[in-house]
Amino acid sequence: MKPSTQAHLDLPGLSAPWYPPTDEAITAFRAQVLAFYERNGRHDMLWRHTDDPYRIMVSEIMLQQTQVERVAVKYPAFIAAFPDVAALARAPQCEVLAAWQGMGYNRRAIALKKCAEKIMDEYGGTVPRDPLVLATFPGIGPATASSICAFAFNRPVVFIETNIRRVFIHFFFPDKDTVSDKEILSLVERALDKENPRVWYWALMDLGTNLKKTVSNPNRKSTSYTKQAPFAGSDRRIRGMILKFLIGKSPVPARAVVNHVQEETARVRRILAALDSEGFIRKSRDGYRLAE
Repeated sequence: MKPSTQAHLDLPGLSAPWYPPTDEAITAFRAQVLAFYERNGRHDMLWRHTDDPYRIMVSEIMLQQTQVERVAVKYPAFIAAFPDVAALARAPQCEVLAAWQGMGYNRRAIALKKCAEKIMDEYGGTVPRDPLVLATFPGIGPATASSICAFAFNRPVVFIETNIRRVFIHFFFPDKDTVSDKEILSLVERALDKENPRVWYWALMDLGTNLKKTVSNPNRKSTSYTKQAPFAGSDRRIRGMILKFLIGKSPVPARAVVNHVQEETARVRRILAALDSEGFIRKSRDGYRLAE
């Protein structure tokens, strides 16, 4: 294997980089990633101790844009409140939003409830096994659909998410300035452990998390890379404050919402109107409340 001039991760038993990606290199890479997982894997995650498709769907949607540590706290309480797809489908939206508080990106909570309703109405209460079908569900794109199928059904699907992307760029593209997902996907497919894709993807994700802490972010080389906008001062922060403020309340006048948020009146009213049009809240003569 050709040595790289770039710095690489120095972990016992894990070499880098794997270049060029010969079949022998791919095989050795797979073996060492799995060995890394045996030693360093995050084996305490509750959603890794179930193959219930509903519970895995919940965890994967939670993990889309939220740190694992926060999901680890919120996931058990959410499952306790809505233990199966039927319970989530029949729950009032306001209760689902209340249970979701602290997760951020509240659209995911409504999308998750809509997924449950669709599963009950169109699939007899059974989560579909086909990632192409799941990808048509609210809030579930191709990557999340594939991850659900890999973890719930152990299906050998091919997908990329941020930690997987980080691993493959770091180990296989050390000397490239830009890397496309198309290039990465071909290697993900070649490296896939088709006998046990569930554990393989866990291993890749855990290694990617380790890389995030130990090397300069390889994902900056990705053509898909975008830097997340700051949360402080954002509309997203204000939206979350409004929804949290309205939990369990009768209609609240707009002025009371503005006073609570302590932002410019016109901005808060604009966000209230957006939340109303998106179905998060409802406006009445007396003010705003969470939608049922």
